[in-house]
Amino acid sequence: MRDAESTTRERIHDRLRTAAATPSTLAEEFDVTAAVATDHVRHVARSLEHADEQLLVAPPECVDCGFSDFDDLLNRPSRCPDCGSESVHEPRVRVD
Repeated sequence: MRDAESTTRERIHDRLRTAAATPSTLAEEFDVTAAVATDHVRHVARSLEHADEQLLVAPPECVDCGFSDFDDLLNRPSRCPDCGSESVHEPRVRVD
């Protein structure tokens, strides 16, 4: 499908088939906010429930202590609940 004929969500789905990305990266590439990109990723995940593909998520991770057991794997928390650090890597997602 050509880009002009596909929706942003379809283009994000196609993009995630080629390589992992963070919500911020997707936001920049598709000229949307990180929150909108995350919403699109959530919808892509729902559309994959009955498909041969799956959404793989590398969860956010604290740079300082390595904590990665966050409740919401797609959102980047503002700080680590374990050590309080504000240095938290964004989650990375891809479709496989």
